Amino acid sequence: MANEDSAALAAVGPRLRALRNQRAITLTQLADLTGISVSTLSRLESGSRRPTLELLLPLARAYQVALDELVDAPATGDPRVRPKPIVIHGITFLPLTRRPGGLQAFKQIFPPDPSAGERTPQTHEGYEWLYVLSGRLRLLLGDRDLMLTPGEVAEFDTRVPHLVLNPGPGTAEALSLFGPQGERLHVRARPAAG
Repeated sequence: MANEDSAALAAVGPRLRALRNQRAITLTQLADLTGISVSTLSRLESGSRRPTLELLLPLARAYQVALDELVDAPATGDPRVRPKPIVIHGITFLPLTRRPGGLQAFKQIFPPDPSAGERTPQTHEGYEWLYVLSGRLRLLLGDRDLMLTPGEVAEFDTRVPHLVLNPGPGTAEALSLFGPQGERLHVRARPAAG
């Protein structure tokens, strides 16, 4: 039992770093959100500082995840996913999967943002599949500028510079599947009966 507890605590640091990287937050930004010093956050992520409840509670609030997710507590048997919104650059992400790592599903809500001038396309490891539910989304992907409408799908390698914007006038919603290790979506469909 002690070995299991030690292993669970040792896994907290990498899990914290992965959460911070997924949300594209710097240590300084996280320190401002939580009141925990940058050096303590860095030591937590590297595993050189043992996580305590006093440190994990503000981190769980900042990441908007259950404390169980930070320590990878065993599942309670309830299969329902209760999404807690995460807002990054004004875009609301509702996680539709619970496990960290691997393929992740999100519902995204994009407020109108007609100007791309303030943000630049980004790159990171992974592969994304984006399905527009409502509104319009502008996808800047490498040297391409695409307008996506409801029912359209874009699939792309996130190592290509990309930026997704809502040109307005109203809110846009999309489903996103993201594979941080480059996992790709496999579509299998039967031809329609004649």
